[in-house]
Amino acid sequence: MRQKLESKKMMMENMSIRSRLAKEDASKQEEQLSGAVQSLLVAGGTLSVSRRNLEESSRSLSEENGYVRLRNLQKILRMRQQYMTSQISTLYPVKILVGPAQEQELEAYPLGSPAGSSTGLKPINQGSLTIQGLHLTMLSFRKMSFFTDKKEIQRSATALAYVAHAVSLVASYLQVPLRYPLRLGASRSHIIDNAPSVELTSSEASSSVMSFTNAKHVEFPLFFDGQDTTRAAYAVFLLNKDLEQLLNFIGAKSLGPRHVLANLRELLRTIQSSAYIDDLI
Repeated sequence: MRQKLESKKMMMENMSIRSRLAKEDASKQEEQLSGAVQSLLVAGGTLSVSRRNLEESSRSLSEENGYVRLRNLQKILRMRQQYMTSQISTLYPVKILVGPAQEQELEAYPLGSPAGSSTGLKPINQGSLTIQGLHLTMLSFRKMSFFTDKKEIQRSATALAYVAHAVSLVASYLQVPLRYPLRLGASRSHIIDNAPSVELTSSEASSSVMSFTNAKHVEFPLFFDGQDTTRAAYAVFLLNKDLEQLLNFIGAKSLGPRHVLANLRELLRTIQSSAYIDDLI
């Protein structure tokens, strides 16, 4: 009987210890649960406020006043873009060469002619357009020799620098990231190709993935660097691609891959036309 009593006492002590530990665990879990409930209450309040704000925003947008306000803001934005573009046109005027020493300012769109329509999309000869009085001719880039006029090369590089600066300004006003970024440096500007096409040999074919991931951007000069005319011609091609990107963004069409000044002219004219504001979505 004594042994049974002692065993019962030990059992009671073990049970009391377990009960005390269970109480401590329960109190800890209760504290954690209370903290979680508090966080849940705060999150619920925040969610209700957010839901209320969302309903108010949806109601204001669904109403006529909200839509009209949005249209007005878009109109103000486009008017500001037109004003800034007109400043670019003043800074870098693109004119049509009429006679030996006569230049004509670019006419604006007629009120009834929509921007980017087929009327007015006739490509103008590249040699008949000037920017700041300078012609952009690629003849000096294609047929370089010892007797080539160095001043003509410099004038072409300066004209390309003007076009590059104008393109970068228009892209910033329209908030369009250019596919081929520009590194401006006056008549020593460059254009960047972030994904240059590289032909792999048979020995490099096995590591093509690694070479693609490690490929860095390549800069091409918008001027003749005295060694390779192909790089300069490719730089002009990429610059025209940037112009085509901006034209497509505003709903206009490119005039061709070799009409840099004509595409710049079309870009400036389209943004400054009345249809640029009237065609708000």
